[in-house]
Amino acid sequence: MPRHIARGWPIPAGLLLLGLIPVGAGILRMTELAGNPAVSPDNARFLAAPLVFWAHAVGGCLLLVLGALQFAAPLRARYPRWHRWAGRVAVAAGLTAALSGLWMTQTFPAEPRNPDIFYGFRMMFGLGWILCLILGLRAALLRDIAGHRAWMMRGYAIALGAGTTVLTFGFWLLIGGSDTPLESTWTQTSAWLINLAVAEAFIRRQVTRPTPQGATA
Repeated sequence: MPRHIARGWPIPAGLLLLGLIPVGAGILRMTELAGNPAVSPDNARFLAAPLVFWAHAVGGCLLLVLGALQFAAPLRARYPRWHRWAGRVAVAAGLTAALSGLWMTQTFPAEPRNPDIFYGFRMMFGLGWILCLILGLRAALLRDIAGHRAWMMRGYAIALGAGTTVLTFGFWLLIGGSDTPLESTWTQTSAWLINLAVAEAFIRRQVTRPTPQGATA
């Protein structure tokens, strides 16, 4: 692979690897539900409304995979039509995942280990996820490519929170932290904040760079 092409893949490859965590978890849960399992404390919430969970899982998996590939500059430049259509599918999938996630947060029985404050964080970031995707789509329709990129990066950062949570929670346990409900809440919330901070740094870094041809929505 030529060096200039290879340089365009480390970021999407890293995002795909991180996204494999929630994608894998979603596939395992969907496989379990498809097998008509016995009701248990672990799956009772999902069995109560399996279609909602499937919408959340399938939408999230599509967004995490297609969204990561949108960061591949060589792919965008060589296949601009694919980039546009994959982006549209990713937005639709992301909105499906976000809306079904909010529905589950509102209607599914609360997990006993999650404190009330975590409900607030889930609602806040869920609504923020939807807002970012809508603003990203609006910017694309207005041909505001820089704004489109920025809002889609923020939306993707929120979507990838489940993957980063494994890292923040694992690091917390590694340094001697405990697994109390409040500590679990903060490690999950910090994952969203870390992702958004990285996204903002990347957006600011890109502000002064010219927009390459083919990087349209």
